[in-house]
Amino acid sequence: MASLKGGSGSSSGGGGGSGIEKLSVEQLKAVKEQTDLEVNLLQDSLNNIRTATTRLDLASIALNDLSLRPQGKKMLVPLTASLYVAGTLDDSDNVLVDVGTGYFIEKTMAEGKDYCERKINLLKSNFDQLLEVASKKKSIGDEAGAILQAKLKQLSPSAQ
Repeated sequence: MASLKGGSGSSSGGGGGSGIEKLSVEQLKAVKEQTDLEVNLLQDSLNNIRTATTRLDLASIALNDLSLRPQGKKMLVPLTASLYVAGTLDDSDNVLVDVGTGYFIEKTMAEGKDYCERKINLLKSNFDQLLEVASKKKSIGDEAGAILQAKLKQLSPSAQ
């Protein structure tokens, strides 16, 4: 029984680096397409993380700016990205923090700044991990593409 399991385990393990050369042309095409798709999805995720990090950086800068303004200061308050209304700063010690899905939590200025910094650090950590995964996937796709090209060259009649 143990020899059967060992034999079936080695024949099903086609995902290893040296096993990729043993794949057929169709399988190599499938691997290449799949890894290209995964790399594109990872690139989209990386772009979303970059965008979120930029927004949190801007929020952190806004909190710093807000903490320096005196109470009673007239200012424009953003309701949307393009709609601002006139307002007066009533309390510069407390802020509302958007924690997602329409929920806001009142925090002190220091807690708001800390929240932004923790989120930025988490996003940067996730970015680094995704970048590493995307790099590995891209190298697998590139290897599959190179082997595919070599196999296609071998299979084609001599064009010279």
